[in-house]
Amino acid sequence: MNDTPPGPGRNPVGGHIPVAGGLAKVGLPYARAMGAEAVQVFVANPRGWATPPGSPRQDEEFRAGCAAGAIPAYVHAPYLINFGSHTGATVEKSVESLRHSLRRGREIGARGVVVHTGSATGGRARAAALAQVHERLLPLLEELTHDDDPRLLLEPTAGQGASLCSLVADLGPYFDALEHHPRLGVCLDTCHLFAAGHDLAGPGGVKQTLDELVSVVGTGRLGLIHANDSKDVVGAHKDRHENIGSGHIGLEPFAELFRHPETAGVPLTIETPGGAEGHAADVARLKALRDG
Repeated sequence: MNDTPPGPGRNPVGGHIPVAGGLAKVGLPYARAMGAEAVQVFVANPRGWATPPGSPRQDEEFRAGCAAGAIPAYVHAPYLINFGSHTGATVEKSVESLRHSLRRGREIGARGVVVHTGSATGGRARAAALAQVHERLLPLLEELTHDDDPRLLLEPTAGQGASLCSLVADLGPYFDALEHHPRLGVCLDTCHLFAAGHDLAGPGGVKQTLDELVSVVGTGRLGLIHANDSKDVVGAHKDRHENIGSGHIGLEPFAELFRHPETAGVPLTIETPGGAEGHAADVARLKALRDG
């Protein structure tokens, strides 16, 4: 058991915030209304390849606002990125898109950039896809030479198709492909884990999953948790988020997240339905579980 007392120091709780119209102008007021102690943002269209430069003034205001509130910020890279793709153009665009997210992450003071681990498309072998991950993704990690560069946080998916990482055990070969780079970390999504087959709602399910994470990638690699309940049953391989406590995971597993030694200091951000009102309610619910 970790001796760190409950509260923002143990686990800041927040959420993904909209930033269309300005990182600071739109994002920060939304974060305040949500009661966020941590935030996650997109710095590009999540369903496109564009790499917009951003606004230096908005970047500075966002950095200053986060610093003033002691709010850690994270970037979520676009969903199209797939370093396991059999299509050369997709891989090239993935390199440029992720490089852009990492650069923009540094510019806005983000602690980490979350990227989905992708899939082995075109019927190719997992080993071939992971060899390509080594060839094309590892050089991006090697570019992270500044002290204020963000960590790259790998997010396993719900297990659809030829996913390269869905179960925690899958992170082992992925970390091997990236030579366990010091800038490499993990973002766990509770809905994804549940959908992939980790029964977080079962007795000891959260502890077992987090213990396995430590066994597979070592301690200190967990950088962020996406706290989402699931609309579907365990092992359904469906990525459908539900509000905290309203899905098949339920409340108690989220309370357990706050008690495991490996989560000490790790922020939780929600990506749940419901708009501003639903988001504020979910953040409050998680804070109550943390502080209760």
